[in-house]
Amino acid sequence: MPREDVVLTTPDGRCPTSVFTAEAHETAPAIIFFMDAGGIRPAVFAMAQRLADAGYLVLVPDLFYRYGAYGPFDPVEVLRGDFRAVLGPLMATTGNAKAAQDAGAVLTYLDTRRDVEGSKVGAVGFCMGGGMAIAAAGTHPERFAAVASLHGGNLATDAPDSPHTYAPQLAASLYIAAATNDASYPPAMAERLETALREAGVPFQAETYPAPHGWMNPDFPVYDEAAAERGWREMLAFFERELR
Repeated sequence: MPREDVVLTTPDGRCPTSVFTAEAHETAPAIIFFMDAGGIRPAVFAMAQRLADAGYLVLVPDLFYRYGAYGPFDPVEVLRGDFRAVLGPLMATTGNAKAAQDAGAVLTYLDTRRDVEGSKVGAVGFCMGGGMAIAAAGTHPERFAAVASLHGGNLATDAPDSPHTYAPQLAASLYIAAATNDASYPPAMAERLETALREAGVPFQAETYPAPHGWMNPDFPVYDEAAAERGWREMLAFFERELR
């Protein structure tokens, strides 16, 4: 089925959102896809469609809508230069708390569709999106059953909206896939997050892949096909267990 493009109204404006479905399924569990800092681009759509083809209705909100028009960016070109100068202004317009707020608009929209199976949804986030997915599930615990973070960064910091602070509110199960030697998610930070989850009684699985930060993204220069395929297998098995 062709991609559907809708515009959702949030407290901060109008958020373009793309919806992906699998033709073989009349109804399917919904998953919100939280993008990485590279923004909306063909590779993100391809990943969302792959998830939809596995039997899910996938929604991809453009979390940089507060910034205005941009890109699409080619991560290879961006990472060759000063990527913070390019992506920093866009990233500054969003954050974990704002993304969680935006998720409320996505959930409201989901309630208008007849092709959604059940009221519980999943979330998946890549890089910066990993923390956003956790924050969304902690903000709307009655709606989220499963959250997957793939090479998510800054998951336990001193920021007031740090993902680990949402642990007491979480009602979802988590799958946390970390990268090797990831400066944005070092072992001490992983321990801080996992301690918060254990203390809150949140069921989770955490593992570290022998791959660099960003290994799942097919348009990243560090893309690792073998590790990415393993990531897809683990993520899909997780959602199968928790959302079906």
